[in-house]
Amino acid sequence: MAYSINSECINCGACEPECPVEAISEQGDVRVIDPEACTSCGACAEVCPVDAIDAG
Repeated sequence: MAYSINSECINCGACEPECPVEAISEQGDVRVIDPEACTSCGACAEVCPVDAIDAG
């Protein structure tokens, strides 16, 4: 099940370089995860400083 970024995102960008499949991109003032590309590895959630990334 794909991860998603919730409204707590502060757009710091820490998650984007951690994604091995480049599923994270910037849209406006937040980052988003493409659910079709996400492999649910959790690397992004591990580095999020505000715990804004949720599984499923």
